[in-house]
Amino acid sequence: MSRFSSEQLHTFAAVVSEGTLEAAARKLHVTASAVSQRLKALEDGAGQVLLRRSNPVEATAAGEVVLRLARQMAQLEEDAGRELGLAAAAPGHHSLPIAVNADSLSVWFLRALAKMPEGLDVVFDLRRDDEQHSAGMLRSGDVMAAVTATPDPVQGCRVEPLGVMRYRAVAAPEFLERWLPDVASGKHPDPAQLNAAPAVDFDRKDTYQDVFLDGLFTKHRIRTARARGPRHYVPASQDFFDAVRLGLGWALIPEVQCGPEIDAGRLVQLAPDRPFDVPLFWQRWRTASPLLDTVSEVVRKTAADYLLQPEAKAGRR
Repeated sequence: MSRFSSEQLHTFAAVVSEGTLEAAARKLHVTASAVSQRLKALEDGAGQVLLRRSNPVEATAAGEVVLRLARQMAQLEEDAGRELGLAAAAPGHHSLPIAVNADSLSVWFLRALAKMPEGLDVVFDLRRDDEQHSAGMLRSGDVMAAVTATPDPVQGCRVEPLGVMRYRAVAAPEFLERWLPDVASGKHPDPAQLNAAPAVDFDRKDTYQDVFLDGLFTKHRIRTARARGPRHYVPASQDFFDAVRLGLGWALIPEVQCGPEIDAGRLVQLAPDRPFDVPLFWQRWRTASPLLDTVSEVVRKTAADYLLQPEAKAGRR
């Protein structure tokens, strides 16, 4: 395989980021023909197709490897510029793409970003995805770091535990009176009744409510196949929380978020003895980077203030 030039890698990353050769050409201030020639040379060097010429373009499996390399090289160049005192001469701020799940984003991750040291000269490009799926963005090179539920490091990354996000199954009192009168009177939920009651899911990747129900069915030794009850889909963390508070359905909510509402009686726990624990990890590129080191340190310290430490026994979501 031929060595890839910095120019080729930079162009490839721009094409994937912008979606078309023409848009990448405008960003790089070159002609579309020059972009096409650089891509051809890159693919010739790799000996395989790196881009699907769709609209927008997409990296192939081999292209994802090259994309990750391109973005790692760009990060190394940026860090070197900082150490040489050249960063101030570059226009704009460095963009750091990070994948993070909605609950972490709502509960603690933005607080971490607000604690970054002054003069870091970075803007954050946050990509929201379920913590069970965010590792895929690391594999593709779309992000440099991710909050994930995956303990095994993605190739080219290192991983460290952040702690455990504890969830509670909750519902509004008026919802319980209508759908789960046993719980309203202080009893444990009947799995069949809870399954038939409306639930709130974040999106179609959200399996937390199903996994919680499966645990109740197993506890009661109920093996009969069951159909899911009605589902509302509310793909925004605060709106999801509000949907439960307003009585649309029951759901699992981070304890940090729903604790005050439980204490005030505006939400009721369905099973106080069955918390739902999700371990979270920080995965980042293994490439040495002072910027990533600083961000990782602040994320780790902030997570310790909001997640259970040390890591508890965890359920799977």
